[in-house]
Amino acid sequence: MKHKSKKITQSAKGEECQIRIPGVCNFNEETTVFCHLNGAGMALKNNDNEGAYGCSNCHAAMDGQLKTTFSHDELKLMHLEAVMRTQRILLEKELIVLK
Repeated sequence: MKHKSKKITQSAKGEECQIRIPGVCNFNEETTVFCHLNGAGMALKNNDNEGAYGCSNCHAAMDGQLKTTFSHDELKLMHLEAVMRTQRILLEKELIVLK
């Protein structure tokens, strides 16, 4: 079952980038969007609790639209670390709840 929440995805607006790829991140909060982890196949997205706040540059790098010097594994690790930071923010905003 997919878990979708417009409140979670829209909460990225105006937030700091949590992906922060060195030499790529533009640190522009006006461009921050919710960046889902890649799904199992083309154009598949994970649940809305499996994403991170990311600026337009970091989002483009995660999607492969912007080339970097980092390996696929390095980018994936940066994204996963960003998901953890974003989940902490979502908990503080009470957009996700632990029971």
